[in-house]
Amino acid sequence: MIRKPPRVQVRQTAGIWAFEAALDRRGFGPVAGVDEAGRGACAGPLVVASCVLKPGDAAKFEGLTDSKLLTAAARDRMYDLVLKRARDYAVIVIPAAEVDLIGVHVANIEGMRRAVAQLDAHPGYVLTDGFPVPGLTAPNMPVVKGDRVAACVAAASVLAKVTRDRIMTGLHEELPVYGFDVHKGYSTPEHSAALVEHGPSAQHRWSYANVAAAALRHGVEAPHRVARGVIGAAVVQNGTTPQTSGGRLATRRGADSMITRAEA
Repeated sequence: MIRKPPRVQVRQTAGIWAFEAALDRRGFGPVAGVDEAGRGACAGPLVVASCVLKPGDAAKFEGLTDSKLLTAAARDRMYDLVLKRARDYAVIVIPAAEVDLIGVHVANIEGMRRAVAQLDAHPGYVLTDGFPVPGLTAPNMPVVKGDRVAACVAAASVLAKVTRDRIMTGLHEELPVYGFDVHKGYSTPEHSAALVEHGPSAQHRWSYANVAAAALRHGVEAPHRVARGVIGAAVVQNGTTPQTSGGRLATRRGADSMITRAEA
């Protein structure tokens, strides 16, 4: 049976290590944080990371916060520090083709489950950033803005973002016309203009509306399978979820059945 911790009052002023400390004191350690990078991009992989930090290591991680709030240089330094001092971590890279096959929401959930499963030691508790993740094998809790208020989630966000940024910089060398080294595949005006001019590449997410429109304009077809259930999903903008005209999640349809099949 999965245990649930007793109610714990954590003051907002208690600091970024408060969640882990409260859970550890009640015997629910080790505490793992999970976060992703690239959900809002229309090109490149989705990267999900899990991380377990050592209790009492707060002094070593001064400045740890949401990776998006750090400069590139600060992220790189924090990335090296997390790799050196973390008790455990795992990084999962989900290519654009897989995102197109099952949808970004399902890919995100599946990636988080895989990131937790690949930890060497089974966590006693898992904190996720923003939304619940079904199917985790440890008690877990979503934390609003978790990458800003929970150290293990912030560390996972650093691992995910730096990994993805380096992948996109490498893709820029292969596909310089898109400027992946600057906007990392997000739907900036510069990327949108390049997409219209050159059409999508194999590294784009062909299930996204702007990519599908550019493909139609250039008369090209997806180089990989795009599941019918995710075709036409609206562009995801920096962390917000895609919407259909009816306001429901465009990629959530069939999510439960897809997860079930993935477990089989």
